[in-house]
Amino acid sequence: MSSDLHPTLDPTKMGLGRSIAVLTSGGDAQGMNAAVRATVRVGLYTGAKVYFVHEGYQGLVDGGDNIHLATWESVSMMLQLGGTVIGSARSKDFRAREGRRKAAFNLVKLGITNLCVIGGDGSLTGADAFRSEWSGLLGDLVTAGSISEAEAKQSFHLNIVGMVGSIDNDFCGTDMTIGTDSALHRIIEVVDAITTTAQSHQRTFILEVMGRHCGYLALVSALSCGADWVFIPEMPPDDGWEDHLCRRLADQRARGSRLNVIIVAEGAMSRDGQPITSDQIKELVTDRLGFDTRTTVLGHVQRGGTPSAFDRILGSRMGVEAVMALLEATPDTPACVVSLSGNQAVRLPLMECVQVTKDVTAAMAEGRFEDAIKLRGTSFENTWKTYKLLAHINPPDVKSNINVAIMNIGAPCAGMNAAVRSAVRMGIIQGHTMLAVHDGFDGLAHGQVEPITWTSVTGWTGKGGSMLGTKRSLPGKMLEEISQNIAKFNIHALVIIGGFEAFVGGLELVQAREKYEEMCIPMVVIPATVSNNVPGSDFSIGADTALNTITATCDRIKQSAAGTKRRVFIVETMGGYCGYLATMAGLAAGADAAYIYEDKFNIKDLELNVEHLVEKMKTTVKRGLILRNENSNANYTTDFIFNLYSEEGKGIFDCRKNVLGHMQQGGTPTPFDRNFGTKMGAKTVLWLTDKLKECYRHGRIFANTPDSACVLGMRKRALTFQPLTELKADTDLEHRIPKTQWWLKIRPIMKILAKYDIKLDTSEHTDMEHVINKRGDLGK
Repeated sequence: MSSDLHPTLDPTKMGLGRSIAVLTSGGDAQGMNAAVRATVRVGLYTGAKVYFVHEGYQGLVDGGDNIHLATWESVSMMLQLGGTVIGSARSKDFRAREGRRKAAFNLVKLGITNLCVIGGDGSLTGADAFRSEWSGLLGDLVTAGSISEAEAKQSFHLNIVGMVGSIDNDFCGTDMTIGTDSALHRIIEVVDAITTTAQSHQRTFILEVMGRHCGYLALVSALSCGADWVFIPEMPPDDGWEDHLCRRLADQRARGSRLNVIIVAEGAMSRDGQPITSDQIKELVTDRLGFDTRTTVLGHVQRGGTPSAFDRILGSRMGVEAVMALLEATPDTPACVVSLSGNQAVRLPLMECVQVTKDVTAAMAEGRFEDAIKLRGTSFENTWKTYKLLAHINPPDVKSNINVAIMNIGAPCAGMNAAVRSAVRMGIIQGHTMLAVHDGFDGLAHGQVEPITWTSVTGWTGKGGSMLGTKRSLPGKMLEEISQNIAKFNIHALVIIGGFEAFVGGLELVQAREKYEEMCIPMVVIPATVSNNVPGSDFSIGADTALNTITATCDRIKQSAAGTKRRVFIVETMGGYCGYLATMAGLAAGADAAYIYEDKFNIKDLELNVEHLVEKMKTTVKRGLILRNENSNANYTTDFIFNLYSEEGKGIFDCRKNVLGHMQQGGTPTPFDRNFGTKMGAKTVLWLTDKLKECYRHGRIFANTPDSACVLGMRKRALTFQPLTELKADTDLEHRIPKTQWWLKIRPIMKILAKYDIKLDTSEHTDMEHVINKRGDLGK
């Protein structure tokens, strides 16, 4: 981030006298509509004119009714729709110069010099080529007499910003492309359904997912469901893989597993470049092992359906950033693509990203598979390494004589079990004995500790809640008993998975080190709570699942009023004092307001919101949605707000109230939570293994430094270990929230998209970054 050159610039006037066109191109992806909606509304907010271009580049070439003005209302009720409302098409005409000349003519005639393209790398490469030829195309049009010199002068430069919409996540430079998370939701829904039938019959299932050139969907799905084998184009299996695969499947059956899952990317190939098909694998398994084997090809199911909460938020955030990038661009600014790195929206030079994406294809074609994995980016590489460790290594014969205990603390949430499973298996791979502690700190105090094995965690990734059992009790009053059991069970390290109680409990154990030597062992807290309120991490396991539950419920609630005119819904969400769920669900569901504890509000704000809804009901949009975090205000309760809105809305709109309650803690974990939990569990045990070596003194473990008891959290772009004692200073212990929370900066976006007259802070903006081209480091 850097200070803006125009800190006094009024964002509501940045776009005056300017026009922006938005189009979606190539294959459709869920979340594109959220990006279109945000681009239109933020464009209008800045004072610019915004145009829809229907049917992608073909619409740009054909012109006429395909390019028309967008209004605020024209993007209402789009958020929850899959695909793209403005249509997409692959255009042969645009590939020819004549077609691009027609497109340029149509843009010049409407005074459009800013183009926002949402699509894959082919669409974005086309946009950059269009931009580089722009002055030549204008020259052709002037020569032909199609446009005047004055028109050419007015439109002398074309700004282009791209957003990547692709379910394959095949574009280098961004962690996630719009549509990928939703596609994973579709895949995991199918895997969960298949798992139940396969277990009934002792079957092997082969699942073919999309990904002709990129194995991301296959890889993350395999990690998220604990598949026995995955085939991806970036890393073909070693020669002789057929024997290895059959041995693996037979071993799993011998261990008592009733099903096998194999995931194949459609572009899977062998080392010599021959395709590996699901039918080929089925034949192999049936002939060699005689297993009852079934094949499922998912196809376009992965592109369809409602976008996930993540994709709606991603599309919305990228839409805002794209408009800002267009309006801040100068003729010297290269065409950029707005992308995601960790939780940061970043701008990257478009052609650098396209080049690295092409480098991956070249590396695969030349058999440089390790390079291909690296070029895909850190996120892809880490996922591959984690998958390989958890799926491909048999437990060692030599034991480490280390005992690692693992426990769940606080309220249960989806994804906890995925973290336990990967921690247990990673520990066994390291040669440790893994111990399960049941019922949290109570269980540790009462000796509810037992060994947990490789097979006992089979199938845990897809299970919601806490299989170990969990309680909210803190260790403070049980320190004597806990220290005795740490000694009795010879526990050398502790993994604590849970919410704010896990954080506070960890702190209490660290503080007890002075009195109890038994507490001088390395320990890690893994944040897992729907509230997302653990200091030291931008995300907690379980929050994504809760967010999707709230978003899906809000969709249904809004839909319930489809035949009823003028209705406002007031929905109460969980989160304790943390407003993360209410804010993010507000952005994902298109709420008119979200009341939270961190953003203080008073009766004047409530009055303003009611007036806003009264005005809204005069438009074509007759529905309102208000979210309220459960502890946002002691006096302005959900009932109070419901009564206030009901009274003030008399004759204009009526109100309905919903308290979502514990449904937010339940359900099967989303792909994000399974993947995140799995990575966190594995990383924790690897860190503890290293820390135990550091802390080994005179034949025993002794750890009393602050950095031997940490929270593992996602901070901006990386998973980092931070000492519990250091994080205490950034914690509001009374309200159980961190003092600094990254997502508060996103709140103005929600208000702008709901048409509130507020100022977007432009004093900070994203500088253009560079994609590090790793070819030089890797060698050919």
